[in-house]
Amino acid sequence: MGGGIVSVLKRVLPGCAYCAGFLCLWQLGVTASGVKEFILPSPVRVFEHLFNLGGRNYMWWTHISATFLEVLVSFVVTTVTGIFIAILVSWSRVLAQLIMPIITLFNSLPKVAVAPLFLLWFGYGLLPNILIAFLSAFFPVVINSITGLAAVDDELLDLVRYLKGSKLQVFVKIRIPNSLPYIFAGVKISATMCVVGAIVGEFLASEKGLGYQLRDAQAFIDTPTMFACLILLSAMGLLFFSSIRFIERFSMPWASRSVRGGEKASP
Repeated sequence: MGGGIVSVLKRVLPGCAYCAGFLCLWQLGVTASGVKEFILPSPVRVFEHLFNLGGRNYMWWTHISATFLEVLVSFVVTTVTGIFIAILVSWSRVLAQLIMPIITLFNSLPKVAVAPLFLLWFGYGLLPNILIAFLSAFFPVVINSITGLAAVDDELLDLVRYLKGSKLQVFVKIRIPNSLPYIFAGVKISATMCVVGAIVGEFLASEKGLGYQLRDAQAFIDTPTMFACLILLSAMGLLFFSSIRFIERFSMPWASRSVRGGEKASP
């Protein structure tokens, strides 16, 4: 138990020390240079706005919950749909020829240009922002999953065929476990892109959310609030990324064991 706490502290403390040092340098640089607040605010002023210490209530929890819900729903839909389509494409060559051109077409569309159409079709609210985030983050999950499902040693496949293994058994016992590192790589990319897509939707038309708050602060040249929004968005992206890493370690314990074994064996 004690060793686990020590290992966690060894991973966390350096990052905290770097952040504290960066904030101190930032504060000293702003104070010494006398730069205007609307150009670069000090960390103290940013945290005053972040914690509503400036005499104004920014309703952060309302905006955080709206953006978090959009990112979470779009991420779940993206992951489930992307992996399902990748399995269909890998299962049948005919389906691959039908589906892949459509996926490539949608990926080539500029998301900012498509967003106004979603607003016309679905109006303001949660749904258009989720759809924009879905389009932004969908492609990496599909491509990485297809690559992982195809990246199987031919000799292993020949052995399974020799043992009379069915196509379903090959998928469940070989292709899907083999593709997990690729899938998680695509999911990690998708998580950050869902945040970006949700913010794009809120920028264009929304009544709440961190993107809406960021746009509102930009209109009033409220730079400390803009920095506070960026801090919250970074924290949200880091939370999603860290959660995926935890699930990845839980889903692939053999990978973490091999890494630890390699570290012990290395001089």
